[in-house]
Amino acid sequence: MSNADKCILAQHCSQAGGNTCNALCSSWIAVHGFNGAGGRIAAADVPKEYAGVTLQNSPARDDQAGAYKLIDAYVNTFKRQFDDAGERVKSLYLYSDSPGTGKTTSAIAVLHEYIVRHYIGSLQRGLQPLERPAYFLDVNAWQTLFLGFNRSHVPAATAERNAAEYYAMELRAKVTPFVVLDDIGVRTATDAFRADLHGIVNYRVANGLPTVYTSNVTLDDLNTVFDARLADRVRDMCAVVPFVGVSKRGIRNVNVRKTA
Repeated sequence: MSNADKCILAQHCSQAGGNTCNALCSSWIAVHGFNGAGGRIAAADVPKEYAGVTLQNSPARDDQAGAYKLIDAYVNTFKRQFDDAGERVKSLYLYSDSPGTGKTTSAIAVLHEYIVRHYIGSLQRGLQPLERPAYFLDVNAWQTLFLGFNRSHVPAATAERNAAEYYAMELRAKVTPFVVLDDIGVRTATDAFRADLHGIVNYRVANGLPTVYTSNVTLDDLNTVFDARLADRVRDMCAVVPFVGVSKRGIRNVNVRKTA
C-alpha cells in the first residue's frame, strides 16, 4: 500500500506511488517513523492532527492566497541553511486579527517544508540530517505546564514532572535550528513566564535562528508582550504575513488531503 498520500516527502520523491513507496522506505521511516507516528515529525512535537499537512494540501491555502504567495517564496530561501557564509534564513510573523484563520496550520506546513528541505539537502551534500532540525512550541500549552509547577497545592511529584518537561521544551525552543512559536501574543501571564518566553525569542534573534511566529497581536504592538528593544529586534528580522477573514476553527480536524 502506497504511503504517497500521507508522506510529506512525496512531492519531492521520484518513487512516490511506486512499489517502494511503503512503510519500509528509509526516507519514510526517517521522517515519519515506521508506523507513521515517529521520525523527525514526532521529534518536532507537531500535534498529531497536523502530521500530514503540507503547503500543497493545506486547507488554508485557498482562503489565504495572498499569504501563501509570500510563504511559497519564503520556503525557497531554505537552501541558505547550507550556506554558512551567505545570507541567513529570516523569520516570519503570521498575523491575523481573528483566531482560526489558518495561521497554525500554515506555520506547521512551513515547518514540514523545512524538515523536507533539510533532509533532502543534507543527503545531497553527503551530510547526516539532524534528528531534530525543527521544533513546534505551543506557547499556551507551555504556559499551562508553567502553572502546573508554580501554583499552590500542586503535588510535589506532579510539579517536578511538569517543571522538567517545561525546561526541556524551553531549551529545545531556544537551540533547534528552525522553530515555530505558536500564539506568542500572551496577554495574561506572570512576569516569570513572560521572562522565559522573552528568553527564547531573545536567544533566537541574537543567534540568527529562523523562527515562525503566529499571533493575534500586530508586530507593531509586540512591545505589549516583550520589552520594546526585543520587539524592535524581532521586527527587524521578520517578514509579516497577514491572514485575512474570520475564524474557521475546526479546519485542522478534517483530512488535509481531501480539502486541498
